[in-house]
Amino acid sequence: MKPDASERFLALLSESIRGGTLVKLTLGKPAYPDSGAVNVFVRPVKLKAGPRLSFVWRHATKDVTKNHTADEAIGILGPLLGRDFLDAHLFTTGLSAQLETGSGKHRIRVREGGREAVPGAAHDRPKGRPIDPSASWLRALGVTDDRGRPLAPMTDKFRQIERFAEILGHLLKECTFRAADRLSVFDMGCGKGYLTFAASELLGESANVCGVEARGDLVHLCSNVAQEERLAHRLTFREGTIASTDIGDADVLVALHACDTATDDALAKAVRAGATLILAAPCCQKELRPQLVAPGVLAPALRHGIFVERQSEFVTDALRAMLLEWSGYRTKVMEFISTEHTAKNTLITAVKVREPGRESDAQAIRDFAAFYGIKSQALARQLGFSLK
Repeated sequence: MKPDASERFLALLSESIRGGTLVKLTLGKPAYPDSGAVNVFVRPVKLKAGPRLSFVWRHATKDVTKNHTADEAIGILGPLLGRDFLDAHLFTTGLSAQLETGSGKHRIRVREGGREAVPGAAHDRPKGRPIDPSASWLRALGVTDDRGRPLAPMTDKFRQIERFAEILGHLLKECTFRAADRLSVFDMGCGKGYLTFAASELLGESANVCGVEARGDLVHLCSNVAQEERLAHRLTFREGTIASTDIGDADVLVALHACDTATDDALAKAVRAGATLILAAPCCQKELRPQLVAPGVLAPALRHGIFVERQSEFVTDALRAMLLEWSGYRTKVMEFISTEHTAKNTLITAVKVREPGRESDAQAIRDFAAFYGIKSQALARQLGFSLK
């Protein structure tokens, strides 16, 4: 006997779950609208306990999130298909499928060509685009028009948003997060929230994302957009400074273009919280400039102010990266986006991989500081690390 549409759909779904190709599953059209959830969203997440399927049961007034193993997920989903929910959309890395039941329908439609998945992240955007240009929050923030095209003054900003999402997506693959129903993500000094919204879209229902900003008018603006976009259950904004904000046991911390030692405040908070992933784009590295002592061979060059400024930026960010390595992180320093879009384009990324305190890291830091005459630095002070 030929299997019916529900059985064929379940077979495709089971294969994608067991084979690790599932991007997302959406269940809709509840057969009994007054009985409970109106939608169910399922996406893969990566937890310390291992891969899980995150279920978000969306009710009229609340969302309930639960994580399940592959076998548990298949056991739960089987009875729902075509019975409790009459419509189902499946997206994998190789295909998309729709199950339609009810009102005389009982059919499955399969289309080749899928979407690339990032473990632990939500992906409901076209392959190759980390952020969907037609996302309504981009319009609400004045980045794109009604057709998903960047507005003329915002072209560079949209490129930054896409680049940030691309980098974050790749870094998530390297992370093993502490077991939790949802990741805790903080964007420190989030401004108008462009990257905060991007992080929330990328991570979807697997994370609670909080933007922290000192300017109350921007907090109010972003909070209203999140509310209007029905994202407030997983995306919030808080008025405050980097130094004054309690980030608890944050899993991911983002601090882009925090001025001078505010970057160090953010990095220190992330390290103390045991954050698994840190992204920081430093700005205005002024603290070390008065301390710099030009090594003999560099003295003739460093009599020029512009070279001293650039050397100060290099020494500051190199020390930060080395201190993160000493704190147990694997660090990378890269170009965030082309200098034609922003002069402050250095991005420090750090993934927690081991326990802190390797002596070889400590000695390398002290040798580096001594070479440039640096006796004190903000991140070192906050981490209790002596440069002497």
